[in-house]
Amino acid sequence: MKGGVSLLPLIMAAMLLPTGAAAETVATGSDDNQMLLQADEATYDVDRKVARANGHVEIDYGGRILVADQVVYDENTDKVTAEGHVSIMQANGDVAFANHVELTDRMRDGALSGFSALIGKTGRVVASTATRQTGVQTTAYNAAYTPCEICRKRGDKNPLWSVHAYRVIYDEAKHKIRFKNATVEFFGIPVLYTPYYSLSDPTVKHATGILTPEIGNSSSIGYFAKVPIYFAFSDSQDFTLTPFVTTKGGEVLEGEYRQRWNNGGMWLQASGAYNPNGGLSGTVPQGYAHVFGAGDWAIDQHWRAGYDVQLTNNDTYLKRYDISQLDRLVNDVFIEGIAGRNRFALTGYYFEGLRATDSSQLIPYALPMIEYTYMPDHKILRGQWRLDLNSVSLFRQQETPDLPNADERVTAELRYRVPLVTNNGQMITFEADARGDLYHVGHFASGVASSGKFVGRGLPYVALDWRWPFVNGGRGNAFVITPIVQAVWSPEGGHPASIPNEDSTAFEFSDQNLFTFDRLPGFDVVDTGARANIGLKANAYFSSGQVEAVLGEVLRAKPNPIFSADSGLSGTASDLVGRLSVQFLPYLDLTHRIDIDKNSGSVRRNEVFLTGIWGRSTMQVSYLNLSAQPSQGLAAREEANAQLTLGVFKYWELFGAARRDLLAGKMLDSEFGLGYEDECLGIAIAYRRRYTTDRDLPKSTAVLLRFTLKTGDEPYEPFSLFPKDVFSRP
Repeated sequence: MKGGVSLLPLIMAAMLLPTGAAAETVATGSDDNQMLLQADEATYDVDRKVARANGHVEIDYGGRILVADQVVYDENTDKVTAEGHVSIMQANGDVAFANHVELTDRMRDGALSGFSALIGKTGRVVASTATRQTGVQTTAYNAAYTPCEICRKRGDKNPLWSVHAYRVIYDEAKHKIRFKNATVEFFGIPVLYTPYYSLSDPTVKHATGILTPEIGNSSSIGYFAKVPIYFAFSDSQDFTLTPFVTTKGGEVLEGEYRQRWNNGGMWLQASGAYNPNGGLSGTVPQGYAHVFGAGDWAIDQHWRAGYDVQLTNNDTYLKRYDISQLDRLVNDVFIEGIAGRNRFALTGYYFEGLRATDSSQLIPYALPMIEYTYMPDHKILRGQWRLDLNSVSLFRQQETPDLPNADERVTAELRYRVPLVTNNGQMITFEADARGDLYHVGHFASGVASSGKFVGRGLPYVALDWRWPFVNGGRGNAFVITPIVQAVWSPEGGHPASIPNEDSTAFEFSDQNLFTFDRLPGFDVVDTGARANIGLKANAYFSSGQVEAVLGEVLRAKPNPIFSADSGLSGTASDLVGRLSVQFLPYLDLTHRIDIDKNSGSVRRNEVFLTGIWGRSTMQVSYLNLSAQPSQGLAAREEANAQLTLGVFKYWELFGAARRDLLAGKMLDSEFGLGYEDECLGIAIAYRRRYTTDRDLPKSTAVLLRFTLKTGDEPYEPFSLFPKDVFSRP
């Protein structure tokens, strides 16, 4: 055989085997070029130089396996002919079937009749005849291809979709399937003809081509169509270009670039749009643009650098075209170093507000913010030490009545903590803290501070944390009840009028900061005076999940004037705050938070988040009830959100979502639809209604259709119903 090993020695050796030795294997050739033969019977015609193997013939050569009822090898023409139930398995796992096969060149090339093949895990092709060249390319004639299951039901021979063509060329090296004069059929019905069509085989995870299109109609932008075009540069680098055409909202062009490397990665998304029907009147031509992205680079084993970018030139652009539902954008550039338990970070921030009440010129940007933390690896004086240094410079584009247009702060804080456990299980932690702040405050428009004024502040505190867990359990269950008392003392005051409050304007008292010595989120405002945090924590642990409950409040020797009446921390006793968590994953996850007013006993805040999963069905429900907080300019709010995906039948699902303002008694958003997904087809149709207006963005109704022809086992999600932050855990 040319370039390989002749079957002749195999046939001669097989002839010497005793009768019934079909289970025996004969091998010849080197280890790298070995051929193995199994057969019930073998003969050789010396004069004609023709060898025959009959009955359960199996030949393994170079990773290719041939199985047939009969194999004939003609040494004169270097041809192997196989008859009856022929199958050929390639080294990559592809399997071809035929009634009659003629092969040459180590069984790599040849002709096949009555041809069919399995490509990857899901691809199937059938043809009347086929030829194979160079060991990697198969050409099939009068062929059909589908990635779908065939005969899923008794009597059903038509796949969900398939491609029929006069000629189909499968290139194993390039993992490409090309069709000439092709017709695409759904459920056996021709729906589309094209002279040329190509797709990647099911083994390909990243391939250049057209992705799932999305079409629909919206009352705000009219009929629209999105057709993403995907470019796969490598397994770690790709780009998606999405033309977005509308009948009333102009044209949009979106692009997204992604790249991953060993110790980092980046993505960058940008778009531009021209809308001839913009503005409140709907007649003003407007141009829009946005840039989103993030990047992270490892400089060495300790240092990394990166960025986050969120920018747009129009407040309602992102929502108008369903690019994003964010209403506050954050941009930063950073460099960070971490060595052991020590960290240094240098960061610059820029913020952009998209709400109607926001003015980006009044929102400060931080350039730079410096953070440093040093924590010794060993104990000193039997305790744990921590040093924190923090500095920030804030600037505004214009002055405000109550805040400076520029100010700088430097903070140094030293903390000492000693934990111990008594013989009877009590856990006691002593902590001492000393902190100093130095401010350089710019000009206040109201004249509170003069330009260039330096303000200093020093604040120590000592604290004691006491906990005593009581445990009971057995047979895989455990129950723990833990009373908690924290006593904190620090000097009264610490709030000079010339220090602006830049980083602690939004504060919420809850179970998450109940048991903390300094619960305020920033540096500008400090919690002072003698106080105690008291409460109870209960835990129940089971083999299938756990339940946790927390309840507590804050007691003070004197009221702290920094806390307003609606904060829940005014007076000598705070509101009662608590949380109930139930987790039996992956079926049930419940979180309930509550804040009970200390004076009236009414519920000041009530939050519930519930996730349930049962088979293919999921449910998410959230409820939020907040009383008014005039000190922060927040009105009362009561809102309910729900999202349901219901798996019906084998491949079908119903989905719906709704968001309602219970206080005003009106809907905010709603959506419902129907989806279908199997191994080769995904399709969904949805109806969406938004009941709110935002400046030049009116109420809208939309109908959306999305479908994809799957060529492998890639996942498919019909729609992202609502922004993830709508259903985030309270």
